[in-house]
Amino acid sequence: MSGPRFGEQGGLLTYGEYLHLTDLLGQQVPESDPPAHDELLFITIHQVYELWFKLLLAELTDARDRMLAGEVYLPRVRLTRCHAVERVLIGQVDVIDTMTPQDFLVFRSKLAPASGFQSVQFREIEFLSGLRDPLYLQRFRGLTEVERARLQRRLAEPSLWDGYLSLLRHNGFRVDSPDVRFEAYRVIAGDRERYGQLWDLAEALVDHDQNWSLWRARHVLMAERQIGTKPGTGGSAGGAYLRSRIELRFYPELWELRSRL
Repeated sequence: MSGPRFGEQGGLLTYGEYLHLTDLLGQQVPESDPPAHDELLFITIHQVYELWFKLLLAELTDARDRMLAGEVYLPRVRLTRCHAVERVLIGQVDVIDTMTPQDFLVFRSKLAPASGFQSVQFREIEFLSGLRDPLYLQRFRGLTEVERARLQRRLAEPSLWDGYLSLLRHNGFRVDSPDVRFEAYRVIAGDRERYGQLWDLAEALVDHDQNWSLWRARHVLMAERQIGTKPGTGGSAGGAYLRSRIELRFYPELWELRSRL
């Protein structure tokens, strides 16, 4: 009899093998010697962030691609999953908040010049979402060639916003200037019976934008609770730099629409 055999009697693949747990659980390696107790927490939380970022990139990329192909339903499904992940990212900060400033100071010097500023996947999410910053490639000199190529590809390819505008064109709306786009948004907002799917997708983009802003705000408070006004380990201005990012928006036109309705 061919096909998979469920239950341990199959014996073809174990849970640990499928998830590569030996490799995964061997990656939490403290830099301090002897290891500081809270360094395991710090490493784990950031590795988990990167795993969630990987999933977000897959979901957001698929949502973008499907919008470019003229689809409306599945992009919203993908974004709804992203919202759930992003709420986990925000709540996850509570875990690292259990670390006191004194315990962080035991190993913080071992991190320099490493910094969350250097997270390539985080920048990919921002670029893909529509917040593109080509100067990042100049400011951060620690990129590998593979990482640099990934970011350059994200800068060159369509964003989620490009995908949404493509979808509006697909549905007969002009999008070639801000004025005609705002007219399209007003028509969509005013006739949800006819354009409900386009409105719901726009709201899903706003939810994604809002969640990212909430995560930035939560991250600022966590950083200030841990290090006060000290510079970041990567050389940034620390809390001041993080605060400067809170007001950034992926989709400023969708936020401005609220004032025009």
